[in-house]
Amino acid sequence: MIIGAHLSIAKGMSKAVDQARGIDGNAFQFFTRNPRGGKARAIPRAEMEEFRQRRLLDGVKCVVGHMPYTINLATNRPDIHEFGKMTLLADLERFNEAGVEYLVLHPGSHLGDGGRAGIERIIDALTYVLSRYQGENTLLLLETMAGQGTEIGGDLWEIKEIFVGLGWPQNMGICLDSCHLFAAGHDLTQTAGIDHLVDELDRSLGLDRVKMMHLNDSKKGLGSGADRHAKIGQGVLGVEGIGKIVNHPALRDLPFILETPVADYQEYAEEIRLVRQLRTA
Repeated sequence: MIIGAHLSIAKGMSKAVDQARGIDGNAFQFFTRNPRGGKARAIPRAEMEEFRQRRLLDGVKCVVGHMPYTINLATNRPDIHEFGKMTLLADLERFNEAGVEYLVLHPGSHLGDGGRAGIERIIDALTYVLSRYQGENTLLLLETMAGQGTEIGGDLWEIKEIFVGLGWPQNMGICLDSCHLFAAGHDLTQTAGIDHLVDELDRSLGLDRVKMMHLNDSKKGLGSGADRHAKIGQGVLGVEGIGKIVNHPALRDLPFILETPVADYQEYAEEIRLVRQLRTA
């Protein structure tokens, strides 16, 4: 089982490897830069090389970068749109050099202009980025969203529109989020509900595009549209729902990354142990 949590690389990428192993994880996710701003910490080439060696030595099987929340490729503001696509391209290139497997991006919010306009702006930005990005290590993943407010991606068919508009690029995939999917109306507490989700994923995007999952419980109910994460087993999905997710044949081999609310990253250790216990042979 590949499982880990969202950690920090502020003290170095190798430090995050230590933290991942300290919570019994063999994967981790990190913000590529300040999640509420645009500032990025310079990562020396020597640090990247040390990280490559350390993760191999310590058996870290999957590493994921997450773009900051300020990136909005669906925005109607030209300055923010330009900043977003330039920042995304820069982060793809620098973490490709580090050998990071995936870079996760929230599709964005149309800010009242309507989904069609927002999707067109996302396609425009990603066309620019992917026409210039030449990396082979790091895949760009669009995240499934809860559907709150004016955000795009609560409906899987919206994400399909983006892929269609881009011509189904090979260096793009999907990151699922269990809390977001539940909030968007997919009943993950029932095997039948997960089966329905898997079928919809297969019909809209293709299961081969699904590369990983953010494993989060939900503070809010089914179809709430609210992006409110809860600790594993302490939300509406509950222990039973999380168990069904991590044991479903179409999902069980995905890398799972926890983004649950913790005061200290070490708290993730208990949640990871619980998920491992829920996993059947």
